[in-house]
Amino acid sequence: MSILLVTSSPRGAASHSTRVATDLAQKLVAADPSNTLVVRDLVANPLPHIDPDYASGIYTPAEARTARQAEVVGVSDAVLDELFAADTVILATGFINFNISSTLKSWVDHVARSGKTFAYGEGGPKGLVSGKKVYIVLASGGIYSEGAAVQMDHAVPYLRSVLGFLGMTDVEVIRVEGVGMGADAVTAALAKATAKVDAIAAANTDQVVAAA
Repeated sequence: MSILLVTSSPRGAASHSTRVATDLAQKLVAADPSNTLVVRDLVANPLPHIDPDYASGIYTPAEARTARQAEVVGVSDAVLDELFAADTVILATGFINFNISSTLKSWVDHVARSGKTFAYGEGGPKGLVSGKKVYIVLASGGIYSEGAAVQMDHAVPYLRSVLGFLGMTDVEVIRVEGVGMGADAVTAALAKATAKVDAIAAANTDQVVAAA
């Protein structure tokens, strides 16, 4: 199994989403040593925001692209190759202004490509990225999974919508929430998230044993 880990927090080593997502990826690898891990750090290596050369280049035949079009489309193609090669995708993001990070949004813009990851037919749109398990690791300063602030969470609904549009419907969310509410809240949030990670890893270990 190939695991793709995409991190996007600007907080570096202090990032709770990166920490929990990395822990999940490492434990999935440990559950089955034959698993491979590919990491795309969108902060260390940010993807370019879509621009005129990208917008025109993806609809231009490869042999007719300018050097700049070929460059930016090539970046997108590499991101697509990583996605299609993965069996499991882990997306890590902080909750920024009620949504995902702009770096992760750029990743979405590069993988959402007509004719590549989705297509339109007589029955309407069809996602072309299928058979993948996706984990979303979302860290937030407040509590958005329940209570009055639920309506302010545009991150999880957006990711579920766009991933589903591309064909990825097996999506599980791991929240690290309330980390802006003091040290005790951080400890509790990490413990809850880690327990969920451990349960996922244990389930994967059981599957490997059962298949042996």
